[in-house]
Amino acid sequence: MAKLRITQTKSYSGAPEAHRRTLRALGLKHQRTVEQEDNAAIRGMLFQVRHMVKVEATEGQETNG
Repeated sequence: MAKLRITQTKSYSGAPEAHRRTLRALGLKHQRTVEQEDNAAIRGMLFQVRHMVKVEATEGQETNG
């Protein structure tokens, strides 16, 4: 499955509480870059905070074993 590399580009200081919670739900509370599965729920969260993040598509790495 495809993955998205999400990088926080702007601070959430001064942002509405809903945006802060969305960034935390994406895993961006303490780190600046995370990888998430590409699905509708994640895309919806990214749309809400699109002005604060940079998104890159990466290929999912499947392991056999």
